[in-house]
Amino acid sequence: MPARKLLPALVGLLTGALMLAAPSPAPASPTHQDGAPASPAQQDGVPAYKDSWLPVKVRVDDLLGRMTLDEKLGQMIQAERLGVTDQADLATYGVGSLLSGGSSQPTPNTPETWADMYDGFQRSALASRLGIPLIYGVDAVHGHNGVKGATIFPHNIGLGATRDPLLAYRIGRATAEEVSGTGIDWDFAPCLCVARNDRWGRTYESFGELPQLASSMSTIVNGLQGWSLKAPGSVLATAKHYVGDGGTVGGKDQGETNISEAELRAIHLPPFKAAVDRGVGSVMISYSSFNAVKMHANSYLINDVLKRELGFDGIVISDYNGIDKIDGKPGFTPAEVTASINAGVDMVMVPFAWKQFIDTLRAEVQNGHIAPSRIDDANRRILTKKFELGLFEHPFTDRSFTKTIGSKAHRDLARQAVRESQVLLKNKDVLPLAKSHNRIFVAGKNADDIGNQAGGWTVGWQGASGPVTPGTTILQGIQAAAKPSSTVAYSKDATGIDSSYDVAVAVVGETPYAEGKGDRPAGMGLDQVDLDTLARLKASGVPTVVVLVSGRPLDIAAQLPDWDGLVASWLPGTEGQGVADVLFGDYNPTGKLPVTWMQSAAQEPINVGDGQTPLFPFGYGLRYRH
Repeated sequence: MPARKLLPALVGLLTGALMLAAPSPAPASPTHQDGAPASPAQQDGVPAYKDSWLPVKVRVDDLLGRMTLDEKLGQMIQAERLGVTDQADLATYGVGSLLSGGSSQPTPNTPETWADMYDGFQRSALASRLGIPLIYGVDAVHGHNGVKGATIFPHNIGLGATRDPLLAYRIGRATAEEVSGTGIDWDFAPCLCVARNDRWGRTYESFGELPQLASSMSTIVNGLQGWSLKAPGSVLATAKHYVGDGGTVGGKDQGETNISEAELRAIHLPPFKAAVDRGVGSVMISYSSFNAVKMHANSYLINDVLKRELGFDGIVISDYNGIDKIDGKPGFTPAEVTASINAGVDMVMVPFAWKQFIDTLRAEVQNGHIAPSRIDDANRRILTKKFELGLFEHPFTDRSFTKTIGSKAHRDLARQAVRESQVLLKNKDVLPLAKSHNRIFVAGKNADDIGNQAGGWTVGWQGASGPVTPGTTILQGIQAAAKPSSTVAYSKDATGIDSSYDVAVAVVGETPYAEGKGDRPAGMGLDQVDLDTLARLKASGVPTVVVLVSGRPLDIAAQLPDWDGLVASWLPGTEGQGVADVLFGDYNPTGKLPVTWMQSAAQEPINVGDGQTPLFPFGYGLRYRH
């Protein structure tokens, strides 16, 4: 056989031999409609939505197709845990979410009790026909602040003073771990409001008065949500309160933001865009109004701007009873329900009247006021996040994180945050304090009070004075930093001060408050208790350093000449040692004002570029000379 014919013949023989040796083809595997092989779970007849091998969109479509109208309406409800008197109702009504309000903690208030409570609610929810897990939310706005013993970080105004986005990310990560350790999977934070009037009682929840600062600190979103929502120790973050709540007339909480759309877009919208770009999972709507339209009914700003223009595809949630406030009267009406749902609210925080709300929502769908497609869209958003969080596979508390609550590593991080947040505003060569051979007199109502230095939203909505949670007070930090050769004396009201002391440290300022109660429409100065304390120190002739513990700038221009040093400490949280680190020079202060400091309350609102002369400008902050 010629060589040119031999090679094809050999190839043919080899091919035939291989075909004879090959095993018979296996029966064809089941496939999905798109032609992809079915997963093992699908081959076993498991519903597609329970199959973790499948893409989230496929699982959502499958589950949505199995749900009744009532089951869809239930998913749109977020009830207060105290509003669920019979846990069986969670399955009966298919309730989508629970929350613990600011003062809604289990007894005893321990991490283990929280975890047990969460798991109990979750078991009840999973008993529903389709076994859809709950998602549970809390306001962990400066650490897991509802839990006694958790690490309490500085409030946002202090973090804004750090100008440290990486620190914000790390705080988000630590907070997520502590939140996860109690089972909770949804954090109503961060607050990305841009505070433009310091009279507002939520100023301390803002990173500062400029959108660039708030946007830069939105890294906390990535810290909370981790590299993947499904990763252990990740929780759903919430950008709030959308939009303009920091710009109300007179700084009134839940008030009117009467500005142009151009100004709204320039000042108040950018931090939300930054959060959306970072993949934030939820957005909470503001109680406030924009040019007389309540945000909870503002379809243009929610549907058109947030969802379509910014491309937000997560959950839009109302604030606490926020829908009730649309018409300014107590309770909700069918018109309010329809207005809010059609405006783009996907889940409704309706703490106690949630059964009535379901009935009203059902009637509004059935009478054609709300389209079924709008209900489906809301459910798609809610279910997507539940799948992305891995709740269908891992619905119960990951107790490996419980031990992180109040851990040394997290407290060390909080101490770093406190150090970085201190802003040195005045120093007549009295700081840093000498650690050795120094006679130090400490005074002031905020010197030895964890509750006061932590502020609102600390083991209770409005916060409280006193030993509300474990931590280190500023006084304790000073005592720990001073060497044995020094003397540290303390009197809350400065009784006992005399000229034998080398320096006095007055820790004064505000006591805890939160929204509403924190508004200061009149004076913004120190209270009489503080003024009396400072007067005693002045009369002694001892050089005085004032450490101002407050959630905003205060009207102090009249007293400032009497002080040799001034440090804005903001609301530092549980780690008061960080304040002492700066006072004694272990850390050279780097904090910069995140807001403009008024000459007097009459200047409010006062902000960068408005032509007013401040006491201290935005960005001001001194350092020690070495």
